[in-house]
Amino acid sequence: MRAAEPTSSGTVERAGATIRYDVYGAAGPTILLLPTWEFVHERAWKMQLPYLARHFRVVSYDAAGTGRSTRPLVPERYSFGNRMADALAVMDATATDTAVVVGFSMGGETAVNLAAMHPDRVRGLVSIGGSHPWRIEHTGREVDVPYDPVANPRPTGWAKFDHDYWKADWPDFVQFFMSEVASDPHSTKAIDDLVEWGLDQRPDVLAWTLTDTYEYDKEEVGRRLAALDRPALFIHGTDDHITSFENAEFIQRMIPGAELLALDAAGHVPQVRYPVRVNHAIRDFADRVFRTRRLDETWWVAPGREPRVLYLSSPIGLGHARRDLAIAQELRALHPSAHIDWLAQDPVTRMLDAAGERLHPASRALASESSHIEDESGDHDLAVFQALRDMDEILVSNFMVFDEVAATGQYDLVIADEAWEVDHFLFENPQLKRGALAWMTDFVGYLPMPSRGEREARLTADYNLEMIEHVDRYGRLRDAAVFVGSADDIVPDAFGPGMPRIRDWTEEHFDFSGYITGFDPTALGEKAELRERLGYRPDERVCIAAVGGSGVGMSLLRRIVAAAPAAHRAIDSLRMIVVTGPRIDPAALPQVPGVEYRAYVPDLHHHLAACDLAIVQGGLTTTMELTAAKVPFIYVPLQQHFEQRFHVRARLDRYRAGRFIEYDDLEPDVLAAAMADEIGRDVDYRDVETDGAARAAALLARLL
Repeated sequence: MRAAEPTSSGTVERAGATIRYDVYGAAGPTILLLPTWEFVHERAWKMQLPYLARHFRVVSYDAAGTGRSTRPLVPERYSFGNRMADALAVMDATATDTAVVVGFSMGGETAVNLAAMHPDRVRGLVSIGGSHPWRIEHTGREVDVPYDPVANPRPTGWAKFDHDYWKADWPDFVQFFMSEVASDPHSTKAIDDLVEWGLDQRPDVLAWTLTDTYEYDKEEVGRRLAALDRPALFIHGTDDHITSFENAEFIQRMIPGAELLALDAAGHVPQVRYPVRVNHAIRDFADRVFRTRRLDETWWVAPGREPRVLYLSSPIGLGHARRDLAIAQELRALHPSAHIDWLAQDPVTRMLDAAGERLHPASRALASESSHIEDESGDHDLAVFQALRDMDEILVSNFMVFDEVAATGQYDLVIADEAWEVDHFLFENPQLKRGALAWMTDFVGYLPMPSRGEREARLTADYNLEMIEHVDRYGRLRDAAVFVGSADDIVPDAFGPGMPRIRDWTEEHFDFSGYITGFDPTALGEKAELRERLGYRPDERVCIAAVGGSGVGMSLLRRIVAAAPAAHRAIDSLRMIVVTGPRIDPAALPQVPGVEYRAYVPDLHHHLAACDLAIVQGGLTTTMELTAAKVPFIYVPLQQHFEQRFHVRARLDRYRAGRFIEYDDLEPDVLAAAMADEIGRDVDYRDVETDGAARAAALLARLL
């Protein structure tokens, strides 16, 4: 799923190629995002597009030979002159008279040429890791042993930059080159994306793009740049392995008043690895060029004397919302004048709305994380670690929304309950922290799924290491870190080879609130009275199936419904209720006799406490609500979901709670037999804490 969709799309025919373009945002000042070398798709701008399109009209397109554009098999089509002409054709097709043009790498050279040769179309130029006609070759690329299919068939290093070797082993060259492009530590996702796009190209076409033909007179271009009266910004990493930093210094000196933003130790694609900083730099530059205001005044709330809190509740499941509401209530008891704004998305917004909480209007600008997770899921299968990696553009987009809200709201405290993007990007950009920050989570540490092999083991270890390094470097960025649970709930694993054990590290860096269900089961009264209030008869045996707030549970619900006839045969007086949640339409499920469907149920935990048996996914919140209410339940964790299969299961085992069944074993007769065994039985679960919300609120209240 993309974080932003174009408002319009189209094509332009030019010189034997069909160029595909997209337009984002409404009418207004335009930013033109230029394609780079014909090795990479327009998707390389995915970290910038959603943010910039909320403030400007943005045009982007795939270069001829890449992405969704066609691929002429004509060598001379891939020249500097054609790149320039394609950019102008896209501007004409999108009715873009002038624009701030932004390019990276070879696209930076296109931006420079456009400004020199067509200054009437360019309001300003931004070049990121850009080349230019006076390219200074990078040192350190000496080749000791050149590629030779007989004498040296497996070259190393830059000896792979050989057109003949490309034909011999294109995937190996692409992997090598993209690793040099994204050379910064912890750039595995950037490399994966770049390799995917690079493998979409043909080696012969890429070779054609490297002709030495430059159709313009360099001296004339130099004179034009020396007289240029357009603003220019050059963004360049000092450890760029592709285009040396000296290139940026050289071209900056050629253009009067040009700025240079040097990113210390950064590589060739800072807009991918350090998107927040680059996003700010582009927008600041465009604001100056277009003379637009920097802050969106419609999101600003005049500060009063009361403490101001911005609460972020994770949209992946509804459980966070319930516990966060309980914490907010306890926090108000300690600070009655506290003003709490919520920055949240569906389905959390439904629960907050029902509770009468105040949603920040910027919430509507958030990209849907739940929709992305649903898109990534299969047949009760969610490789959640990879799904989180693939959510990178959504997380960047949502952080940029948060950043603007924090900048304009003057909040004393930000509470981030598993708002992963806020925690990560504030560590990457600590200068953007504007008030106290409290981080909350109910698990620590990515764990690899054995079924996904050694590669995922390496990736999870790398992500864990980056988090550990963040905390080591800027440990005081989190003014509070609250683990929702106790130390005994933490898995015994290590973060990765040679890294600390997760429990030891968490005990050192977190406070523990105990578990937070968001309700006290004893406050619901006697079970018989609760059942009567909810409309359940004493002579019926109630089974409730529920799969949480996302649409990922559709497959599980289908299997549960398929087992209904067998379950009714095995269990006398069975009443079977299927709660689809807010994102699944009951009409999309089979209509089977003896199965009642209900959509979103605001007080579902009341019904779960009243039932005789529940069948649920392996999510922590619902299973712990059932544990607290001492209700028998069957849980079926998503396949390849490391949190449900390791973190949650370990906690449930500690509480002696629930019956685990694999999804693949969920045949109708098997499930019906398990239901008959479990329904109404006496359980011996450990007691779940009831003061967790108060303990968490006390930890947070210290920050106001």
